[in-house]
Amino acid sequence: MIDAREDQAAGLRRLFRRAPPTVVAMYATGRHGGFNALCAAHRIAGRSERVILLDEAPGEASLAARLNLPHSPDLLSVVDGRCTPTELLQPIPGLLGRIAASAAALALPLLDSRRRQVLLGAIGQIQRHTGFILIHAAAQSADDPSPFVYAAPRRLVVAEASASGATEAYRVIKQLAAAGAGSLHVAVARARNRADAAAFFDGLEALVRRHVGVALAWLGEVERDDLANGLAHPVAESSPREAEQAFLRRLSALGAAGVRHGPMRR
Repeated sequence: MIDAREDQAAGLRRLFRRAPPTVVAMYATGRHGGFNALCAAHRIAGRSERVILLDEAPGEASLAARLNLPHSPDLLSVVDGRCTPTELLQPIPGLLGRIAASAAALALPLLDSRRRQVLLGAIGQIQRHTGFILIHAAAQSADDPSPFVYAAPRRLVVAEASASGATEAYRVIKQLAAAGAGSLHVAVARARNRADAAAFFDGLEALVRRHVGVALAWLGEVERDDLANGLAHPVAESSPREAEQAFLRRLSALGAAGVRHGPMRR
């Protein structure tokens, strides 16, 4: 559960909030999830190309598979000095590039203090060269978010305007809410037109409001709207009770996990 990794993510959270780049954890849904994620990344980059993808999705869910990129060492390799962040960056036309991070996301809670600081230092170096860091996470892992996802100040669901996209988007949102997320940005991909995209979001938002109770912020259409500008602003709370509901969801998740009088976490 997300709470078990909160202490390990604390350094990441401070780093992400202090540094200039906007850091966003991104989940893309639907049959064309990988394509939708890349479209969103390019739309966010615009003409600046100042976007780095930290790809924590494993195996076939990774963007390397979608881009036919060769195998690359993981971000975790900086810990023992085998690679530098610059050496890990795989260039992608229109973006600064991609860095594999699935092993780093899994290992962070297990690292000792010295190795954790080395990893955080490497991420700090990455941030100095970019305007956006997009943490590409697998939709299948939303029920157990990594410290990277937990530490990111913003979370984006790129929802494909299809039956499978809607079903998966609702599941991802519900799982992130159960893990403690209080609000999420949503962008719609592959809609036929503006009216179709708006109707899709309205239906998803109504379902989430009725059964989950988290705030969804409409970013617009992936193919047509300025996603970067929308992500520069935090999600407004849907009601004064939204933060309270997020707290209660986390308590419920702790209870379901069988936690009893353990150490209090920040």
